[in-house]
Amino acid sequence: MARRLIRPRRWRPPARHDRGRTAPLQVMRRIPTGGHGPEDVVFDAAGKILTGTGDGKIVRLDPVTGERTVLADTGGRPLGLHARADGGVLVCDHDRGLLEVRPDGAVEVLVGSVTFASNVVQATDGTIWFTTSTSRWDLANYLGDVFEHTCTGRLLRRDPDGTVTTVLTGLKFGNGLVLAPDESYLLYAETTGYRIGRHWLTGPDAGRTEVLADNLPGFPDNMSLGSDGLLWVGIAAPRNPLLDKLLPLPGLLRLLLWNVPEAVRPKAAVVAWAMAFGLDGEPVHDLRVADGSYGFVTAVAERDGMIVLGSLTEDDVAVIAAPPA
Repeated sequence: MARRLIRPRRWRPPARHDRGRTAPLQVMRRIPTGGHGPEDVVFDAAGKILTGTGDGKIVRLDPVTGERTVLADTGGRPLGLHARADGGVLVCDHDRGLLEVRPDGAVEVLVGSVTFASNVVQATDGTIWFTTSTSRWDLANYLGDVFEHTCTGRLLRRDPDGTVTTVLTGLKFGNGLVLAPDESYLLYAETTGYRIGRHWLTGPDAGRTEVLADNLPGFPDNMSLGSDGLLWVGIAAPRNPLLDKLLPLPGLLRLLLWNVPEAVRPKAAVVAWAMAFGLDGEPVHDLRVADGSYGFVTAVAERDGMIVLGSLTEDDVAVIAAPPA
């Protein structure tokens, strides 16, 4: 049976180049989640790891002992998370929208009228910012958006009174989201645009959007701000040379490739990959390994020198060695 039709849009990606020196990524140990696909990882106020698994569970992991506590079941597929100071968790759930998990485990839908909610942060005044990746495809078929490149991702704001406003449209698979330490801007990943953008919230540039880091060598996914002051970015996979060649060409070529048997279509290289940037957009760390020890890194978080990875395709959270200074 033919696959669902894509609506290809032409785009000429910049020629790929690596932004600096790379270093080996070394997996030190794994922490079982009790499920599959810990797509995002964040540290809470107590230094515990929060993640969500494919069965709907929000779990807390002790990074030292590995102790696992189930905080809630969203009834959907949790993706991006934000740890609240009170022990609650904000959740972007692919199936149910933007959710709040209270400290007692109760789950409340804050915004249900969104598709493919991806990542979320909250300001000190209670304002919530979140991204959506695509309005046309679901998680199981996200590659349709990669081939199509129709740019239907969004950045949205939920005010404390519950009002929801679309702030940015046309994002190339909107994904990871980080709020600046002084809350003056947001950083957001555009996975299929190979870039990280900055949207100013305050000051003379309020409302302006600019590129922080462009022409990345891979697909940026979830992001987090480490205690080291760096922007840590999970790189799910390297850019595909064939796809980059096809994106500027007539869409029929991508349509034909999309409809060949899945076993024949190009696949993402298996690599574990994390990058870190200064808040000026300059690369600081580029950690990679392709030995099969971990793969398809969709999230990375750092706290006090401990760096952990999440993945859409793994069962465990990985703890990696700190990079050289």
